[in-house]
This record gives sequence, C-alpha cells and structure tokens, in this order.
Amino acid sequence: MPDHIYKHIQITGSSETSSDEAIRSAIGKASATIREIRWFKVIETRGHVIDGKIAHWQVTLDIGFTIDD
Repeated sequence: MPDHIYKHIQITGSSETSSDEAIRSAIGKASATIREIRWFKVIETRGHVIDGKIAHWQVTLDIGFTIDD
C-alpha cells in the first residue's frame, strides 16, 4: 500500500432538519469540487434559534482528502 499524503480544510454545513443532515450536506457539496475525500471530523456544532425553536443546525467539519501524485 502506498503512503498517502492528506490535505485538510474546514467547511461548515447547515440544515433545518438535523446536525446529521448538515454533515451530509457539507460533504456532498464539497465532493462536487474536491476529489478523494477520505475522512471528516466534527469540529463544532451550533445552531440558530428563532422563537425558542431550532431553525438551523450548523456543523463545522475538518475534511481530509488525498493529494494526487
């Protein structure tokens, strides 16, 4: 197995439904322009509250992807 070198960046996803959906949305959108995403780590979870109810979930991720040879 060859050695892998990874680059990582932070992105933030948002969802009106759940934190899980915010993660899936962020990874899905990033995958459209970033090749070879291999892992993610949740850095922060926060939300937006309106009238005492959660309006949006916001999740910041550190994503790692391999660098092409």
